[in-house]
Amino acid sequence: MTSRRLASSALAALLGACLLGPAAAQPQDIDTLARIKQTGVITIGSRDSSIPFSYTPKGGSEPVGFSNDICLKVVDAIKARLGLPALRVQYTLLNSLNRIPLMQNGTVDLDCATTTNSVVRQQQVAFAPSHFVAGITVAVKKDSGINTLADLSGKTVATVSGSTSVQLLRTFKRAEAVDVREITGKDTADAFLLLANGRADAYVLDDVQLAGLIATSPNPGDYRMLRDVVLRQEPYGIMMRKNDPQFEAVVDEAVTQLMKSGEMDRLYARWFTQPIPPANVNLNFPMTDAVREAFRNPSKKGV
Repeated sequence: MTSRRLASSALAALLGACLLGPAAAQPQDIDTLARIKQTGVITIGSRDSSIPFSYTPKGGSEPVGFSNDICLKVVDAIKARLGLPALRVQYTLLNSLNRIPLMQNGTVDLDCATTTNSVVRQQQVAFAPSHFVAGITVAVKKDSGINTLADLSGKTVATVSGSTSVQLLRTFKRAEAVDVREITGKDTADAFLLLANGRADAYVLDDVQLAGLIATSPNPGDYRMLRDVVLRQEPYGIMMRKNDPQFEAVVDEAVTQLMKSGEMDRLYARWFTQPIPPANVNLNFPMTDAVREAFRNPSKKGV
């Protein structure tokens, strides 16, 4: 049985963490397994529109997706470890700006979406072995005339607030001395709307998320990705709190077992090469060599 918290609860928790200060936001002695056993609840951080990793289909009440399925397999491992077959899953809606603070202050136990495992973030949180490797690229309207990064000069480019794409775009601007105007959306769907309604000329994001947004848009034929442009490859990892070795070990073992058993391949096929809800759209996104290598040799290395 699952239940969804309102986004306002997450906001309240985030404000509380800010008011209490850094020491309260990141406790030094953490035992997530003990708390889960005491409460009978595990809280998963989800997204509204990170297709096909974590999103809520129109008319649905719970998130679905590739990352969500992985976390539910992790929950099964925690049930077995704690002897809690009736362990309840509770969801809290997160975004790129609040996901780390709400992980640190204990609002959520697992972040199950599209968080890049970066060296900077590893100073604040921990990650499970990477379950996806994305390429950061650019989406444009087909009639935009934009074919290369140099063509972005003088254009308005959308990114998602708090995402690694923001830093990559700024690095590109400095390195190439290109005049690019930035505009941000609060999440992936909001930023895509900026491209769709003409407020942005291009949208920098992970290739697979762009593919999902385009495929599920009202007019997918209006858009294309600059396939030859890859600003960086980024590994996604299930995020959890630092300084909690027992919980981290259970999560790592569960994710690694999915990879070694072949179950991760089956989950990938379900979400990337088969029709997915709500409109039964097939993303037709075959497994890349980078993803295949991540499954073959599980790693927690960040970028």
